[in-house]
Amino acid sequence: MGAPTASCGPSAGKGARPECRLEGDWTLRALAPRADEYRRLLARAGHDASWKLDGITRLDSFGATLLWHAWREQWPQDLSADDELRTVIGRIEATAAEPLPERGSFTLADAVVVLGAGLLGFANHLAGFVRLAGQLCLDIAYLLHHPRDWPLREISANLYKVGAKATPVAALVGFLIGVVLSYLSALQLQAFGADIYIVNILGLGIVRELGPVLVSVLVAGRSGSAMTAQLGVMRVTEELDALSAMGISRTLRLVLPKVVALTVAMPLLVLWTSAVALFGGMVSAWVQLDLGFGFFLDTLPRVVPVANLYIGIAKGAVFGLSIALVACHFGLRVRPNTESLSANTTASVVSAITVVILIDAVFAIATRSIGVPG
Repeated sequence: MGAPTASCGPSAGKGARPECRLEGDWTLRALAPRADEYRRLLARAGHDASWKLDGITRLDSFGATLLWHAWREQWPQDLSADDELRTVIGRIEATAAEPLPERGSFTLADAVVVLGAGLLGFANHLAGFVRLAGQLCLDIAYLLHHPRDWPLREISANLYKVGAKATPVAALVGFLIGVVLSYLSALQLQAFGADIYIVNILGLGIVRELGPVLVSVLVAGRSGSAMTAQLGVMRVTEELDALSAMGISRTLRLVLPKVVALTVAMPLLVLWTSAVALFGGMVSAWVQLDLGFGFFLDTLPRVVPVANLYIGIAKGAVFGLSIALVACHFGLRVRPNTESLSANTTASVVSAITVVILIDAVFAIATRSIGVPG
């Protein structure tokens, strides 16, 4: 690789144009260390100089762009260069001559296009989600007839990862939420002399609503994203294609264990987090309102019907099933590139949380007359 050189100065003849002679490799790699120096040198020579480019051995788009700007986007009158160099510079001329596209106003047709694209994308995701759920039903039907093919080790491993390993952070978050909720409720109840009703607020709020939703958001961000990323990486590294080539069902070996494990683990996590959150509320009520633990534990079963516990457990199971299905759906849609992996992982978490909130709203409407003390 020849180093680029440029010598620009007055010509020997009287009244002749200044002469600028370039030699070597005029490429990005060769010019980068002294690009500013070459740019200033060429600019001083200007468009009116006599340009001798016969000594250039290599010229890329970067070097051609330097020359074109030095010539003020016009071909010099005195130019000595072979056809290959002229072709490269000509491409830069053609690119510079193309006008930038004008951004028009946003019309009704554009709005229809955006709306249609969104609806078609949603329909595509919904169809893929239904296909995945249907394939899982077929896998379960197959396993009922072939019990020895159950992926018990995979289910056990996923149960440990999404359940047992999530208990510390779930306990920490639950305890802090219980303390905060109890503290804020105590400030309002003290003003009306209704201190004892803090048990009702904490019991109904945590057992029925806050516990399941809180755990679901936590699991969607922790385990759901991990499931999507794992399947996405397997797509990028072509492991999914290898399983298909060997005749192994990816839904049976990869998706089903995750769905079963999270569906089983979520009710247990809901119970665990709700219990720790109630304990945090008891501690805060004892500090703020001087309500003893005995009074709290004695009053809680009387003011919070056991039906609320069943509703919370049912929500946990449904939320776990939904989060796992959404996570696996987006994981299987990853294309073999890192940009698709990050985009689908983000979409998985957002979609899972949205689905959880929608299902919780349906539960609230369906169970509005169940477990609510009169």
